[in-house]
Amino acid sequence: MKLIATLILCLLLSPFVNAQAFVYKPVNPAFGGDTFNYQWLLSSAEAQNKQKDKTAVTPTQTDLEKFKANLNAQLLNQISSQLYKQQFGTDGIKEGSYTFGSFSVDVFPSSEGLTLNILDTNTGEQTQVIIPNQ
Repeated sequence: MKLIATLILCLLLSPFVNAQAFVYKPVNPAFGGDTFNYQWLLSSAEAQNKQKDKTAVTPTQTDLEKFKANLNAQLLNQISSQLYKQQFGTDGIKEGSYTFGSFSVDVFPSSEGLTLNILDTNTGEQTQVIIPNQ
């Protein structure tokens, strides 16, 4: 009797039972997960790492050295600000080629925005800065 009642109960409830596919997706990009998780996983692992590099030397700066570095940064900021105003004026950056000492800067519009190609003529190093369209 109990068996028949249980069977009838299961048959009556079966149309209301739903199921879905169970799919596993790994998180770690090394095992097929999304590559955008890499930086998060790396920073998480580094945050949990209690080991310290004993060979790394981190010199502490004296107050005088900190003052010197701060003054140096402010002076360089003022010089770059004056160079910017001298080359571009108050209207901002315009198309063209500019030279700042050993740096050659080419400014031109592109599909992504205003592009600046910066070349160090002494070393041959290059970099590109893109100012996005607004």
